[in-house]
This record gives sequence, structure tokens and C-alpha cells, in this order.
Amino acid sequence: MKYALCFFLVCAAATVFAQDKNPVTSVAKEILPRQQKNLVGAVEEMPADKFSFKPTEQQMTFGHLVLHMIGVNNHLCSTIGDIPEVKPAVALTESDSKDKLVAALKASFDFCNTALGKVDDSKLGDEVDLFGGRKGPRAFALIALTNDWADHYSSAATYLRLNGLLPPTAQPKK
Repeated sequence: MKYALCFFLVCAAATVFAQDKNPVTSVAKEILPRQQKNLVGAVEEMPADKFSFKPTEQQMTFGHLVLHMIGVNNHLCSTIGDIPEVKPAVALTESDSKDKLVAALKASFDFCNTALGKVDDSKLGDEVDLFGGRKGPRAFALIALTNDWADHYSSAATYLRLNGLLPPTAQPKK
């Protein structure tokens, strides 16, 4: 029964998106709230004194990972929505307080919600500036954004587990 229900829900979702005139951007908009919840939850789960933790000498600190998430959200969502990138009045650093980094991460997701609201599938072929002076279609930035959310969550989950903590998606339901 469980699998029949899942199959029904997948089919129902597929039917809704098949009728959507903007299936690609609609899916990205659908992905955003869950990734936002999980990424912000993972950062909130990490104790403030562990933001300087890094699994190996070659890896970034947890604080740097959070700073990276903020930067990627702001840059890619600006590119996707064709709106100016949000720049904080004072540059953030990986050693800023947990509260400051969490607030900036939440603000970056709020910005992404605004930016994604300004794009539809008709704009996905437009050429935009990507990273490092490269140009490519807006679709590249949209796909890179959703990929980055998955990558960042995987990294944050690993950092949490290495500190004896469970990431949000592994925690028991409350």
C-alpha cells in the first residue's frame, strides 16, 4: 500500500507539472523550500563552537561552508532572476558568529525565493554570466543552484555526523 500511494503521488505530481507552462522553473521553485529547511536546519544544528571544525586540513571549516552557501545562493539567484546581487554592508567572514551566519543564510534563501519568482522557462535559454567570466544559458545557473543545494547539504550532514550530530533528514520525526 505504501508503494502504491507513493506511485500515485509521483504520478499526480507528474500530471500537474506536465500541464504547467513552466515545468523547469516550477520544479526548482518546488525544490527550494525543502532545501532551505534542511540547509538552515543543518547549520542551526551545529554548535557555535564547532563552526571552526574541518574534517581534514585540506577541507574548509563549517563556517566557511556556510559562507560559501550564502555566496552561491546570492550569486546564482541574482543570475537566475536577473536582479542585482545582494551585498551585505559589512563583508561576512567564516569566523562571524553563528547567529550572524544563520541570519545571512536565511536572507540568502529569502533572496532566492524572490529571484526565482522572476523567472519562467521562456528565459532559460538567455545567455548569462556564470562563474569565472564564463557565459552560458540561464538554465545552467538554475540547474547548478539545485545541484549545489544537494552538495551543500551532503557536506553539512557529513560535518554534523563527524561531530556526533544527526542532520535534519536523519532526525526522528517529532
